[in-house]
Amino acid sequence: MNKIKINLFIKRLFDITASSFGIIVLFIPFLIIALLIKISSKGPVFFKQIRIGKNGKQFYVIKFRTMYQGSEALGSITTYNDARITPIGKFLRKYKLDELPQLWNVLIGKMSFVGPRPDVPGYADKLEGEAKRILDFTPGITGPASLYFRNEEQILAAQENPQKYNDEVIWPKKIEINLNYINNWNFFKDIGYILITVFPFLDKIFHLVPENDYFKKISC
Repeated sequence: MNKIKINLFIKRLFDITASSFGIIVLFIPFLIIALLIKISSKGPVFFKQIRIGKNGKQFYVIKFRTMYQGSEALGSITTYNDARITPIGKFLRKYKLDELPQLWNVLIGKMSFVGPRPDVPGYADKLEGEAKRILDFTPGITGPASLYFRNEEQILAAQENPQKYNDEVIWPKKIEINLNYINNWNFFKDIGYILITVFPFLDKIFHLVPENDYFKKISC
């Protein structure tokens, strides 16, 4: 077994162990969040959406529902001030708590803790050339592109045409960052990305995520 296969084995073992532990430890918070979602707006607790995973295979990503029922029919791009987001949904999105059900996706092997975020059908189909290598990797809950665009909804909210800006600026930049991640991947960097996701200030130590100068500009 070569070094890459050993690292991938360790990565998968970590995903199984950590996701199992997370689901058990967070069971009570899960129930509280589910109750708040249920009493605050009509609709299911969970939101399921088809995404493109490893080797181009489709799977359902699972999140806590943060938008009013049926809102996804109006488009997949959301901004910080999107009227479709419920009050409890804004809180969940702000602290990334809506992503917690993806621990199940990690446990069953459809996702990993760290990797390129899985695209919806239509975007993954546009990958060309070297960019198609992104589909060779198991998608993640977090990763360098997700951290770089941690404030993506605020950035989009500042645009006259959020959809166009996403397609012409954000999406190509994510491809660039994800390719760099794949080309320089190792398990210990993944641990760094996880720590930075939970404690953003740690990137001052790890220096794994480029600073997003555009968000600094619109925040001033």
